Amino acid sequence: MNYQLNQIPFRTQKPRQSGLTMVMDKGLSLREAEDFLEVAGAYTDIIKLGWATSYVTPNLREKLNIYRNAGIPVYFGGTLFEAFLVRGQFDDYRRVLDDYGMEYAEISDGSIDIDHAVKCEYISKLSRQVTVISEVGSKDAQKIFAPYKWINLMRAEIEAGSWKVIAEAREGGNAGIYRDSGEVREGLIDEILTQIPQERIIWEAPQKAQQVWFISLAGTNVNLGNIAPSEVISLETIRLGLRGDTFSLFLDK
Repeated sequence: MNYQLNQIPFRTQKPRQSGLTMVMDKGLSLREAEDFLEVAGAYTDIIKLGWATSYVTPNLREKLNIYRNAGIPVYFGGTLFEAFLVRGQFDDYRRVLDDYGMEYAEISDGSIDIDHAVKCEYISKLSRQVTVISEVGSKDAQKIFAPYKWINLMRAEIEAGSWKVIAEAREGGNAGIYRDSGEVREGLIDEILTQIPQERIIWEAPQKAQQVWFISLAGTNVNLGNIAPSEVISLETIRLGLRGDTFSLFLDK
């Protein structure tokens, strides 16, 4: 840090198991990726190339190398897995992961329907090839899951081999664990946390109010995802109680 401040909450150090900031790259250029890392690389733990943007991203290998050279893991969004799967191309997907030297992969079913036992089989197969992050929840705001179902799905996917489970919210933070207004489904989150360890969950929280809510609930070192590259510094100040939204949260009373 640039100077000393007392009463700053403890932040886990990279490589972290908790306190992760997962950033969504929706199409940065190579120069934009480099600029982003110059400013926020120290506070970024993992980068997702959103949904299936990797299919159309120019200079994909060069971009992956930029992130890897900065020591930050990168992976393709779960929608790409779904796009291969629905076309009967799972083995092709695995070859793509190898071809691009991917060490992480996301398995989701937010856009297609997959029997959950079958999804867990895919998690188990891929976990022998890469580190798997799986996503629970639908991108359809009209599909509302009961808390017990979220818990059962998350538990089964962790047991199948997922390193972390992502709680779905879509890019805009208006589905899954949120109402279509962006409001947190507070009762759902409370129930999930009675059964699933906090450090195993990445909560998608693209909106500032959602980030504030989770930090207020679970503390500085909560895992948050779908963070825009331009919002990483802002989020870090929220985590440290250095923005008005959490300014008093970590001060000694």
